Amino acid sequence: MQMTPEQLVEEYRDTVLELHLTRRRMAALEAENASLRAQLAPAEENPGHAHQHQEPTGSPGPVAEQPAE
Repeated sequence: MQMTPEQLVEEYRDTVLELHLTRRRMAALEAENASLRAQLAPAEENPGHAHQHQEPTGSPGPVAEQPAE
């Protein structure tokens, strides 16, 4: 299939725009990745406290109040 010069120009513009948007998305993802790595860095320095403090496994947790009858 042959394209007219106008179609080729339009295809080129679409490709350039797609590349631009892809680069913006990539930059945003790299920034998010750097932020997440920065948040994890303190956890990696102190692996004994890398988890959030939660109830131990198997613990029933807080007991819900039962409605009065």
